[in-house]
Amino acid sequence: MAETKREIERKYESDDSGLPDLTGVGGVANVLDKGVVELDATYHDTADERLARSSITLRRRTGGSDAGWHLKFPVSTGVRDEIQAPLSDTLPEELAALVRSRVRDAELIPVVRLRSARDLRHLVDADGTLLAEVSVDAVRAERLTEGGGTAQWTEIEVELADGVETALLDKVEKRLRKAGVRPSDSPSKLARALAETAPAKKKARRGPKRPKAPVTAGDHVLAYVRAQRDAIVELDPAVRQDVEDSVHKMRVATRRMRSTFRSFRKVLDRTVTDRLGVELKWLAAELGLDRDREVLTERLTAALDEVPAELVSGPVHERLQLWANASHRGARSRLIGVLDSRRYLTLLDDLDAVVAAPPLLEAAAGKPEKVIAKAVRKDFAKVSDLVEQGMEVPPGHDRDLALHDARKKAKRTRYAAETATPALGDPAAALAKSMKSLQSLLGDHQDSVMARQTLRELSAVAHAAGESAFTYGLLYGREERRAAAVEEELPGVWREIKGGAPV
Repeated sequence: MAETKREIERKYESDDSGLPDLTGVGGVANVLDKGVVELDATYHDTADERLARSSITLRRRTGGSDAGWHLKFPVSTGVRDEIQAPLSDTLPEELAALVRSRVRDAELIPVVRLRSARDLRHLVDADGTLLAEVSVDAVRAERLTEGGGTAQWTEIEVELADGVETALLDKVEKRLRKAGVRPSDSPSKLARALAETAPAKKKARRGPKRPKAPVTAGDHVLAYVRAQRDAIVELDPAVRQDVEDSVHKMRVATRRMRSTFRSFRKVLDRTVTDRLGVELKWLAAELGLDRDREVLTERLTAALDEVPAELVSGPVHERLQLWANASHRGARSRLIGVLDSRRYLTLLDDLDAVVAAPPLLEAAAGKPEKVIAKAVRKDFAKVSDLVEQGMEVPPGHDRDLALHDARKKAKRTRYAAETATPALGDPAAALAKSMKSLQSLLGDHQDSVMARQTLRELSAVAHAAGESAFTYGLLYGREERRAAAVEEELPGVWREIKGGAPV
C-alpha cells in the first residue's frame, strides 16, 4: 500500500563540502551524527523525459530507512509530495496509474542511476525531538540511456521533520550562508544528473519553450485552452487519490475548455474542436457523478442538522449516509475506470495536438479587443435572452429547466470573459465576476431541484422499509422555499447585472 508524505527541503552546494556547526540555530539543542548511509537509486522516465519536464521524479531506491519506490510531485519551491510503495522488482500499478496522464502509452525505462554516500545528522531540540535531517551527499550519477555520461558532486540537503515550522529552514540557511554554503542551482539531484550526464548534443537544451506573450486573438484563446489542458493532466493524480475538491476542479477545467471551443468558433476551427467538445462533455459527465453526490450530501446533511431533534422521524441520518457512501463507492470505481480508459487517454493526446498545432481560422490573427470582445458580447446576449425567458415561465418544472439552461450559459459567458480578461482588462473581469454571481444564484436553484429529487427517492425507500417519511417531506418543503427565494431574488440581481456594460 502506497503512503504519501509531504517533503519540505532545501539543497545547497559548498566548495569544500563542509558543514558548519548548527547547534543553537532555531531551537536546535544538539546535532546527532547518524553515520554514513549508502543509497542506490534508479530513476525511471520515458525516453523523451516527460516526467522530468513536469518536475516529477520516479525512482526505485535501496539503502536507508525508506527503501522502495518513490514518486514525487512538485507542490511549490522546495516542497514535494512523496508517495512511497514497498520495494519490488517492477513498478507498482498504483504508482504507474498516478503518472499515466503524463506517460500515456510510452514505456517507462531506467534513465539515470544515482549512488550516494549520505553522511547524515539529526537536528534535535532539548527534548531530543527531531527537528530536521541534514545530510552531506557525495553523489555519483550515471546516465543509463544511449550516449549518456557520468557526473559526480557533493551537496548538502536539509529536510524538515513532520510538523516543524519552515522558519527553521530560514535560520539554518542563514548559518550556512555565513559559512560560504550557497543554495543549489538545481531543484533536485535528478535534474542535475540529467543536465550533467546528457549527450553533448542535448546539453544545450533548456526544456520546453515557453509560450510567447499573447498578442493576437488566437494567442489569448490558446493561452486559456493550454491552461485548461495543463489543469486536466495535473489534476489526474489527485483525482485518483481522492484528494478533496480535485474532481470538481478537473470537471471545471473540462467545462472551461469546452466552453472556449464553443465561444470562439471564429478563432478555432469547429471541424476539429466540435469532436473534442463531445469528448470533453463525456468526461465532465463522468466526473459529475461523484461531484454531484458530494454537493447533494453536503446540502442535505446541513439541512438535516438544522431540523430540531423532535422533528427527525426515523433513521434519516443513517439512510442519508448509506446513500452517500454507496453512491461514492460506485462513482469512484467507475471514475478510475474512465481515467484508465483508451477513450480518456486518446482525448489527452488530442488536446496535446490542438495545443501543439492549433486549428486557427482567419479571425485568430485579429486584434483581441475586436474578435474576443465580439464573442463575449454574443454569449452575454444569449444569457440575457435565457434569463428573461426563464423569469416569464410560470413556476414549476418548465421554469426549473429554463433557469438551468440560463445557468449553463452564464458559465460559458464567465469562461469567455476569463479568456478575455488578459486582453480587455477590467471590463472583462467585471463581467466574469457578475456571471459567477449569477451562476452561483442559479446554481443554488438547481441544487434545490436535485435535492428535492433525491428526497423523493429516499422517501420512497424509507416508506417501502416501513419507516416514517415525515422528515423527508419537511426537508422537501424547505427546499421548495429556498428555490422560491432564489426566483424572487433573480429579477433584482439581473437588473443590476444587465445595467452594467458587458465589455
